[in-house]
Amino acid sequence: MKIEIACETDIVLVDIIGFSKLDPLEQLEIIKYMTNSYINMVNKMLEKSNMIVDDFIEGYIPTGDGFFCILNPKMKGYGTVLGLNFSYLSSFISKKYQYFQGVKVAVHTGEIYQFKDMLGHKNYIGDGLNDCSRYLEVKHFAGSTVMISYEAYQNLREFLILNGDFNQLFIKHGFKYSTMQEFKDKHLKVKKGCLVWLRDSGIMNLPIKGRDD
Repeated sequence: MKIEIACETDIVLVDIIGFSKLDPLEQLEIIKYMTNSYINMVNKMLEKSNMIVDDFIEGYIPTGDGFFCILNPKMKGYGTVLGLNFSYLSSFISKKYQYFQGVKVAVHTGEIYQFKDMLGHKNYIGDGLNDCSRYLEVKHFAGSTVMISYEAYQNLREFLILNGDFNQLFIKHGFKYSTMQEFKDKHLKVKKGCLVWLRDSGIMNLPIKGRDD
């Protein structure tokens, strides 16, 4: 398997809380419903922004109890927004399925490598994926919050500077963030990040392509 592309981009990890404790039929039911709900949300976001999916998302990697969503490097900084959208939509899924406890969402900006696997499908490896997973280890992780790395936070700030409308949208929705936290992951490596959330949650769309061209 030859490695083809290396890049730095935003990575969003969605992890279903208590997934392993569900019976197989519940696991299948919630995965199917959640996947369809997320896809419908992303498609509606793309329609409103005049973007195609390849300009937004590079790909997905199933994890068994969730998935990684890898953004196009051109969208670096938007990963936190997408993470908040995933978290918000999950709160509605919880109302439909009583056994569904919600999701934990982490966002990190890191390096990934794209390659073709043995079946010729696009796939990814890299420290960026592993590092993103480590941010789910943070304790006191409320379901309405998203844990983002220091790197993701810095890229979010740059994104908001470049997209002034989004900065105003964040203010409107009451964007909040905790102080930066340092913790050691299970490999004893020091990580740094913060929790973010919206006081007035809602789906935030993509920047409209071509608006500022």
